[in-house]
Amino acid sequence: MRLAELSERSGVSTATIKYYLREGLLAPGHQINTTTAEYDEEHLRRLRLVRAMIQVGRVPVATIKEVLSHVDDDSLPRALRLGASVWALPQTPEPDADDEFVRGARSAMEELLGTLGWTHAREMAAVSPSFRSLVVATAALRRLGYEWPVETLLPYARLMRQVAELDMEFMESHVSEAEKAEVAVLGVVLVEPMLRALHRLAQEEETARRYGYA
Repeated sequence: MRLAELSERSGVSTATIKYYLREGLLAPGHQINTTTAEYDEEHLRRLRLVRAMIQVGRVPVATIKEVLSHVDDDSLPRALRLGASVWALPQTPEPDADDEFVRGARSAMEELLGTLGWTHAREMAAVSPSFRSLVVATAALRRLGYEWPVETLLPYARLMRQVAELDMEFMESHVSEAEKAEVAVLGVVLVEPMLRALHRLAQEEETARRYGYA
């Protein structure tokens, strides 16, 4: 398809597509002559991915460029490719290591991972953005006087492991390694907000069941 058709099918203006091409977010088209290029379904799929990351995920263009460099890196084994792609997304800043609530939360969350038997997660805790986010949230709750002990978090974590298994099964239904990495990225940008929304809806439903609507 030509640029005009790519624009029509994607709903993205030709000017924006040209900008994405210049920024390296979209691979160059297949050159027909000096002024004309053709684009295929892969271009359309990648364009839709970029738009979702920008419009829904509010991910900066520079960050998307880094994420996609990992998504397209065929030299990486699958686990590293998935991890690098997701870790390149915006993450929670490092907390103050001297904060007593942060220290207590970190110790408790390490205990949680040990109790769960999540060996890899515990080994990567020092550098994992996900573990950092867990510590920051737990520390904030403790600071407010709402401590969630390990025993309380265990059933939540076990449910999340089941969700992760479903995630992997969905990811593995895609053929190419690049598509698998894209699904992992979309899991953070789009699926996590979707699951949060389902969680809130479930809370609303359970609240109404227990306490009524009035």
